[in-house]
Amino acid sequence: MSESVIEIIVAVLLIIGVSMILLSAIGLLRLPDIYTRSHGATKSATLGVLSTLVAVFIYFGALEGFYNVRVLLGIVFVFLTAPVAGHLCCRAAYRSGTPLAEESVQDDLKEILGDEEQRRNQRMDK
Repeated sequence: MSESVIEIIVAVLLIIGVSMILLSAIGLLRLPDIYTRSHGATKSATLGVLSTLVAVFIYFGALEGFYNVRVLLGIVFVFLTAPVAGHLCCRAAYRSGTPLAEESVQDDLKEILGDEEQRRNQRMDK
């Protein structure tokens, strides 16, 4: 491939990455509660960072002839850890009793976790 084609691919990936990160920042400011904010932050920020790191890897690999394993490890670790961290933050918020933004949302876990907490409290009383 020619250098100009590679530069165009890198530029498109960088534009996609920056726009996804911008959407993530807007989502953090505009969404109503922690559950939707976490969803907005983890999905779009992960895609933004991944596309930016892929652009860096392609640029240095194809144009400079320098393949960096650290960038590949960064891609893998961001891909694995960001969604898991978002899920755990939402789980902790839910278990601590943080309310949902809208009352019209159906909470299917409320009955299940409510029964679980009652059993836990009964065991602690004994």
